[in-house]
Amino acid sequence: MTNRIDRAFADLSAKGRKGLLPFVTAGLPDLDTTQRILESLADLGVTAVELGFPYSDPIADGPIIQESFTRVLECGIRVRDILAMVARFRQKSQLPLLAMLSYSIVHRIGLDTFVRQAAQAGIDGLILPDLSLEEAPQAARVVADAGLCLPMLISPVSPRQRREKIAATCSGFVYYMSVAGITGERKQLPPDLVDNVREIRQASGRPVVVGFGISSAEHVRLVCSAADGAIIGSALVRKMMETMNGGANSDAVVNAAADAVREWMTGLP
Repeated sequence: MTNRIDRAFADLSAKGRKGLLPFVTAGLPDLDTTQRILESLADLGVTAVELGFPYSDPIADGPIIQESFTRVLECGIRVRDILAMVARFRQKSQLPLLAMLSYSIVHRIGLDTFVRQAAQAGIDGLILPDLSLEEAPQAARVVADAGLCLPMLISPVSPRQRREKIAATCSGFVYYMSVAGITGERKQLPPDLVDNVREIRQASGRPVVVGFGISSAEHVRLVCSAADGAIIGSALVRKMMETMNGGANSDAVVNAAADAVREWMTGLP
């Protein structure tokens, strides 16, 4: 059976379209609201959603996503709770979902066990920012055997040989970081971004999706002039938290997320 991520990008390619992959912190402000946000984003026609599993020690997470993780962890939400929500969502929707989480969480649970649980819940792929390149081949085999994909991150400062090795190991798509460092909104994207994406796309033969620093429809338009899709995380999480901080109810948080994504989708070619 073809993975939902692979099907989504094959469908985009066939239509000559590009995709938007929003990042949503699981459990912000609660898991019922997260499920409703996923349902609203599915209705908007996003390509996939990155579901962030909160973790106490930030990896590449900027201050906004880190704050959202802290809020969720203070509520006592656990990995099993998030997977249970995914299973409920999967009964209603076929929207591709990627679990983005620290490999230390996976390692603690056990690679085989976690991948099996994720697949059973309805997760389609794992993004593990702190997975070492040395451990990646084993993880890739386990993930592939379960029918999931393993997109991996390529930094703009990675040497060519390392980029090629990462692209050859990963599956689903290549996650290109527009900037080195942590996630977060930025006013401008690097001038060499488009050239780097084209080079990786040609060398890997895989779809390339760009994340880190993307925060406007204009950014989406620029990125997707070369890439197959764009990821927006911090800007979306910020809008959700601003709505929450204003004392609004969960309906307003869902609407704020949907309105923001709807605006960013206007940048898609």
